[in-house]
Amino acid sequence: MLKKYLTREVFELLKERKTSYGSTLLDVIRSGLCNPDSHIGIYAADPEAYVVFKELFNPVIEEYHGFESSSSQPETNWGNPEELGNLDPDGAYIISTRVRCARSIEGYPFNPTMNETHYLDLEKKVSGVLESLTDDLKGQYYPLLGMSRETQDQLIEDHFLFKEGDRFLEAANSNRFWPKGRGIFFNDTKTFLVWCNEEDHLRLISMEEGGDLATIYGRLVDAVSRIEREISFSRNSRLGYLTFCPTNLGTTIRASVHIKLPRLGRDFEAFQEMARKFYLQVRGTRGEHTESEDGVYDISNQRRLGLTEFQALSEMRDGILQLIEQEKALEGTEQSP
Repeated sequence: MLKKYLTREVFELLKERKTSYGSTLLDVIRSGLCNPDSHIGIYAADPEAYVVFKELFNPVIEEYHGFESSSSQPETNWGNPEELGNLDPDGAYIISTRVRCARSIEGYPFNPTMNETHYLDLEKKVSGVLESLTDDLKGQYYPLLGMSRETQDQLIEDHFLFKEGDRFLEAANSNRFWPKGRGIFFNDTKTFLVWCNEEDHLRLISMEEGGDLATIYGRLVDAVSRIEREISFSRNSRLGYLTFCPTNLGTTIRASVHIKLPRLGRDFEAFQEMARKFYLQVRGTRGEHTESEDGVYDISNQRRLGLTEFQALSEMRDGILQLIEQEKALEGTEQSP
């Protein structure tokens, strides 16, 4: 998309612009320049970049999200989590469910423009708020600085902790001053996690085994609401919540399941096409750029911009239920004489 939309005309228009944080066009496009195989190729160096470099961002956002430059993100609407129910009450298909959202903290730039003080100040503010949470959200913050390699590897293996080394983020200057200012919070039951200063300022994650989407989503809604009382988030009236990557705007909600669909997976192209009809994205067992293991897939909602939080969850729920029905139908076909 960078190659498609950074025309000579757009380049000449944007090449000398700067945000009030000092971010330039080079900060926005450097990851795509270093990684020609990147699907998108651009990142926002700070919240203002979406406006200052709108001639580049707007067409990318429109193509990826189907969100026109004249459109506006609806107001936040979490809806009633209880209406989502349990997607797999018998536990036959869904291994685990995860709902996460990203947030950027008002007054701070994003990774390419953040200095060491920004990282440390933000971490201090965030960890203080997180460690004041009570009840089922009560937990502890663990800074990455000083954490043993063994502990890090175990948390990564458990799908709790992010890891360094993504070449797209590295090229975007996302890993500067690593591991300073980075860390992870999780509650005592390890069903609620927060990543601090990984790709975004905050990644808030609610998860547990099984398909009880109502409980998992409800926990996230409660956590975000409590944290927002203490910290102001960056939100734009047109694009919704602002984050580092233009693929993750609006609600920033990603609701996903690890689900066993081995029969659907036999014809992967047809499987993907079916999922797209329900606005779902299919990934391998361990996420983006991985393969399925034993017929297990990571499937999530694709649309995040132009709809409310509850609408995004409802689309995901309806799509997953349809895929389960399709898998059941294939099972029935195999069992027929």
